[in-house]
Amino acid sequence: MVREPRQDRSRATRQRLLAAAVDCLAEVGWSGSTVSVVAERAGVSRGAAQHHFPTREDLFTAAIDYVTEERLAHLRADLPNLPPGEDRTEAVVTTLGEMFTGKLFRAALQLWVAAASDPLLKARVVPLEAKVGRETHRLTLEALAADESHPGVRAAVQATLDLARGLGLANTLTDDTNRRRRVLAQWSAMLSAALATDPES
Repeated sequence: MVREPRQDRSRATRQRLLAAAVDCLAEVGWSGSTVSVVAERAGVSRGAAQHHFPTREDLFTAAIDYVTEERLAHLRADLPNLPPGEDRTEAVVTTLGEMFTGKLFRAALQLWVAAASDPLLKARVVPLEAKVGRETHRLTLEALAADESHPGVRAAVQATLDLARGLGLANTLTDDTNRRRRVLAQWSAMLSAALATDPES
């Protein structure tokens, strides 16, 4: 039996802890997400968890980075694989709607709420959320083949992101799936019309 190198085991343990931290944030919120709970979910001892992340703040600060990169990775993976033609705008809007209703968004939302009353956490969350916002905007423009130098395009794309985020927020308390689909379908039609005014389209 070939033993896994120590460095690989350490990396795998760290990855399990970060994934478990995201799961905990999404499922039990910030107040219920302790190092012990995360360690148990990850299948490692509390001591092993503290070896990688000496404090709770260390663990969840690293989880912020993890959440950020995972959210962007999912978006990069989903947006390029969209149908051409008239259905493309609707597919982009639907993909964004799903991004803001999944586990990663729920985890990030818990970090936002905690950061609102924790200046140290806020100092870490704000720049990472800004990074997500910039990259999401860029990827959306790319997926729509839209040129934001044309009047109204940048605002229309930003409104799309704000709408998807707001609908995702509403979904955290009740299952808003049917209404969200109707709203996103209507917005897709409006966005298509706005982009169709692009002189280069």
